[in-house]
Amino acid sequence: MDQTNYSVVVAEKVVVKWLTPPVPLPHPTPEILSHLVEAGFNDTAPPYAALTGPVDGRECLLALATGYLPEARDGWEWCVDEAEAGEAAFAADLGRLAADLHLALSTLPRTAPATAPSPPSPEPPSPEPPSPKPAELPPPAAVRAAGALAEALELTGGEDGRWLAGRADRLRHELEPLDAPIASPLIRIHGDLHVGQILRWRDGYAVIDFDGNPTVTDADPWQPAARDVAQLTTSLEHVAQVAIKRRGTPPERAAAWAEAARAGLLAAYRARLAARGRPDLLDEGLIRPFEIEQECRELIYAARHLPRWRYAPMGVLRTWYTEENPS
Repeated sequence: MDQTNYSVVVAEKVVVKWLTPPVPLPHPTPEILSHLVEAGFNDTAPPYAALTGPVDGRECLLALATGYLPEARDGWEWCVDEAEAGEAAFAADLGRLAADLHLALSTLPRTAPATAPSPPSPEPPSPEPPSPKPAELPPPAAVRAAGALAEALELTGGEDGRWLAGRADRLRHELEPLDAPIASPLIRIHGDLHVGQILRWRDGYAVIDFDGNPTVTDADPWQPAARDVAQLTTSLEHVAQVAIKRRGTPPERAAAWAEAARAGLLAAYRARLAARGRPDLLDEGLIRPFEIEQECRELIYAARHLPRWRYAPMGVLRTWYTEENPS
């Protein structure tokens, strides 16, 4: 994915990320980075400072200064190397990293917006007849996912669009678990957790970029951990597609690598949560519907911003649904 901000390395000590354009305050990143430090999560670039200032009469976040990580490469480089080589042992490290991140973020308190008290009534209100019970609305997650599928179907043209339309009912079926109320805890998730946000550097791995998903402006940052997990697992599938297209990796070998990497990541993630006494953070039944929604969002992103990217989500979906008969 293309980077939307501009980063400057200063003397190989500090990285200054300039937000382009500046973002009005409050911005989530300074609070999240501060909390991660307090929670003892150190697998990120060390946060040093946030630069703010007025822009058009509003106080905005202008830049973030973090520590420089020597020999750092993002996942669209190092992870593609792993896919090309057929190596998936790294996935256990990513699973533990994601679990540790969620364990730390799960302790971030959610502050409710203050509401003004209602003024007292001068006299008791007159009794009113009971209102009819309103129709039950679908859960927000189901609405969001259904909307993403509908938009992906509308924006994806050509042979890909015809193929996608032929699997629309299958995809809707995959989203059905979101029709039920979500029972797993809602935590402050990363919101854009893909391999491109995970640096491999001289001393290990680091998660970066807590700005949220730039393609979903109305997303609630408090979500089930499964949403981050689903985005991370789908990004492994995208890496496999990149390896096929850019490195000439045979599709069967790339698909086997993605399956092994996904399994290793999830096993390590589950084990870490269990070891910390929080297996409840992951509802595995939500992973596939969130994965389907994520691939729809990748198609929307490709249609609106980066058409050449469409091969990746379409390649993943074609790998998942290989049968000739779409019904």
